[in-house]
Amino acid sequence: MVGIADGINVRDLWEEKAVTRADEEFLVFENPDTGEVRIFTYAKFWSSTCRVANMFWTRGVRSGDRVGVHLYNSVETLQCLFGLAAIGAITVPLNASYTPSEIDHILRSCQVRTVVTDPELLPSCLQADYGVRDAIVVGGAQGHPCYEELSNAEPDELRVRPPIAASDPIEVMFTSGTTSRPRGVVLTHHNFICSGLFVNWELAMSPADRYLTTMATSHINLQTSALMPVLTAGATLVLQRRYSASRFWAEVRRHHATLVQGMAMIVRTLMAQPVHPDERDHQVREMHYFLPITESEKQAFEARYQVSLLNNYGSTETLVGNIIDLPFGKRRWPSIGRVGLGYQVKIVDADGRQLPAGELGEIMIKGERGRTLMAGYWQDEQATAQAFDADGWLHTSDYGYVDADGWFYFVDRQCDLIKRAGENVSASEVEDVLLRHPAVKEAAVVGIPDPVRDESVAAFVVLADDLKVDPEELIEHCKTHLAYFKVPTVVEIREQLPRGNYGKVQKKLLVNQERKCHDNQD
Repeated sequence: MVGIADGINVRDLWEEKAVTRADEEFLVFENPDTGEVRIFTYAKFWSSTCRVANMFWTRGVRSGDRVGVHLYNSVETLQCLFGLAAIGAITVPLNASYTPSEIDHILRSCQVRTVVTDPELLPSCLQADYGVRDAIVVGGAQGHPCYEELSNAEPDELRVRPPIAASDPIEVMFTSGTTSRPRGVVLTHHNFICSGLFVNWELAMSPADRYLTTMATSHINLQTSALMPVLTAGATLVLQRRYSASRFWAEVRRHHATLVQGMAMIVRTLMAQPVHPDERDHQVREMHYFLPITESEKQAFEARYQVSLLNNYGSTETLVGNIIDLPFGKRRWPSIGRVGLGYQVKIVDADGRQLPAGELGEIMIKGERGRTLMAGYWQDEQATAQAFDADGWLHTSDYGYVDADGWFYFVDRQCDLIKRAGENVSASEVEDVLLRHPAVKEAAVVGIPDPVRDESVAAFVVLADDLKVDPEELIEHCKTHLAYFKVPTVVEIREQLPRGNYGKVQKKLLVNQERKCHDNQD
């Protein structure tokens, strides 16, 4: 896989596909809310992308410059990603749910001066303290240049072709880890191509495949586990504006999807839908799935819809699910799979010693930085050095074990990372926001089980002396500083937080207490 991708950048890949797959469908975009459907062949999409690349160059964007893309799922999001890649510039995706303060952090970190957005999201960009020099608006907005007018005025072929190395960055994607602020994961052209080839192998993809996804275009799961696999295979991407459980199978049938992307929330919300006589009338062979659900949930889903769940474990730092199931191999649920092509995985104790089969420890992953693993964190050498050990093994901060046959099992993640509806939430980031409220003296945030969204965000706070505040006020405070999926669903005011012998808050105890309360309510 690595050898095949040597020396190839994403522009090279696109120029080859635009010729060899010219008249074949690359993209079908659907907005079910409006009935809009846009279809692009490989040649047509590349021509539109060249116009966008030329637009950026005309407006002064150069190789190495960072450009923010702040859009909902759309054709324009993909045009910007590949258009910027074509001139050696770097995409900085901005989640549509981010607040101005979150956007400010990302813009400031990457010194972004140009942003592509739409009228609904424009105010969030303009409210960020870090000034945006050039806000290009899809659909137009008074006082701002219109994306369509600018791009349509450009030629269909690239005006310039700056040199691009496969090792050059293509994107800086900010992700919540265990720190109070998201870190920028640097992904290269090589990363993008290798991820596409890996998933081609994992899913046994062919040009005949039609891969439907409802994931956010700003998310790693869509980009490296759907978009790039489609492009490298010469297949078709069916991109939905948003997820709708009630419309999902109708969309699958209408677009003749053979592969779909899923997560726990999708599985659970689909199971909650009324039985439909046509719900098995589809061509889907696999749901490309990201843990976790229970074995009983898996069996019920597969029996009802006649679709296999193909499990994955990975992170933004590892690009794709690198511990995986295979469509043509055995599966051992609830195992997260076996080691994928091009990776090594081991279980270690607190001192970094590899553990034997059956013993619980941290999951560590080894690949090649800038190829099968991230290049590093954006302008943060210290964080990058902490992420990798001296031998190049990446710390995941997740815990599990491996059995005697090489099957891996996920057990728990570090308490400071919460998985909510496919999004990573940093407990430290939420705590930091709570502590900015004048009435809050201490805060501890944990993830607690949620029957639909994997985990909910729960906050436990101790108030400053002689100050009072309602939990609802603290939730509203969080809403002004955090994306909606990071906002606590539960805020509990306590006189004190449980601490260990050395004064550290015992978050595991808080989680267990909430679980007991939930069980008692049931």
